[in-house]
Amino acid sequence: MRLSRFFLPILKENPKEAEIVSHRLMLRAGMIRQEAAGIYAWLPLGFRVLKKIEQIVREEQDRSGALELLMPTLQLADLWRESGRYDAYGPEMLRIADRHKRELLYGPTNEEMITEIFRAYVKSYKNLPLNLYHIQWKFRDEQRPRFGVMRGREFLMKDAYSFDLNEAAARVAYNKMFVAYLRTFARMGLKAIPMRAETGPIGGDLSHEFIVLAETGESGVFINRDVLDLPVPGEDVDYDSDLTPIIKQWTSVYAATEDVHDAARFEQEVPADKRVNTRGIEVGQIFYFGTKYSDAMKALVAGPDGVDVPIHGGSYGVGVSRLLGAIIEACHDDAGIKWPEAVAPFRVSILNLKQGDAAVDAACEKLYAELTAKGVDVLYDDTDQRAGAKFAAADLIGIPWQIMIGPKSLAEGKVEIKKRSDGSRETMSPADAVARLVG
Repeated sequence: MRLSRFFLPILKENPKEAEIVSHRLMLRAGMIRQEAAGIYAWLPLGFRVLKKIEQIVREEQDRSGALELLMPTLQLADLWRESGRYDAYGPEMLRIADRHKRELLYGPTNEEMITEIFRAYVKSYKNLPLNLYHIQWKFRDEQRPRFGVMRGREFLMKDAYSFDLNEAAARVAYNKMFVAYLRTFARMGLKAIPMRAETGPIGGDLSHEFIVLAETGESGVFINRDVLDLPVPGEDVDYDSDLTPIIKQWTSVYAATEDVHDAARFEQEVPADKRVNTRGIEVGQIFYFGTKYSDAMKALVAGPDGVDVPIHGGSYGVGVSRLLGAIIEACHDDAGIKWPEAVAPFRVSILNLKQGDAAVDAACEKLYAELTAKGVDVLYDDTDQRAGAKFAAADLIGIPWQIMIGPKSLAEGKVEIKKRSDGSRETMSPADAVARLVG
């Protein structure tokens, strides 16, 4: 993509309304624009990152055996009355009526609708286990939306729902999602720590939040430092095997949000030099809620003995749009964003340091064509901005690799490569640069 043809409205000044780093950098880098309180338009640069995060989430859900579908954003109020949550959910629910006075709501979550779909088609235990997920926009009418996409009113979420015959089988499904979440966040360059958490309005008695440590996080967290060194399962993890050892390894080391923190246990179990009390950002949460919804909504299946029983359920959420903010909070410096390669909007930025110089223009065009032909996502800065402005913009938007081409280095048959994550630089031939970035 040529920058001269790309829509990238970079801001020179820090927006006054931005309270935290991620909000400030997303606005400055031209990734989002606020259209109303807590509601954002996703501009091309931000949308590219959003789609890459979404794809990683999708791949790991598919790998775990979950099946993708798509449910609508609007739901019938009567479904929520069946479960008893319509009045209990509170003012965060956006309630509306259509022209026929039918009561609807903009879905904040989908337990009721997925249960209605399940009960319409699944009648026997032979069709279990089943895990269905979708990636869809949600709306929660936060009283005080803030921090950009970290606490917006409209947000993109992956929510999965498991259906099993009994509690033992449901915990197997829960463990699969636990492991899938470890892998999902690790692929994005994040160390997300599972912590026992409150279940809130979802219900049930078992839940873990996945927390990324960050000083700007909304949750206080208490951890044993050893949890930061635990290994994440690799691509070869077998989801049909017993995952209990992995779960025990991660849950046996103390890690808790402030809501469920046990100070006495923390001091007793964790050596003083390994106690960490900091803040974190929730990027996902998983729940086992038993028969809460199947009892209320009569989602029954015939068991092996022919007797109808309520299914045991779980739900599993990932804040897809929220993850952009979390990644930036974890990966930035004073100059701007430092995207992990897996989620970067582009992998390489080519900076033409003397636009209009025939030799430099030709070298940039050749390198751009070669990298693009080899499937590398490239943003080619072919604008007539000064070199200093190009350097600043490249650092701000955080593309992992920068290739700088100017008359001096080109006279020696060289280009300069900069790695955004650590600022290291190397000089090499254009051919070696291609080999480095393609290999």
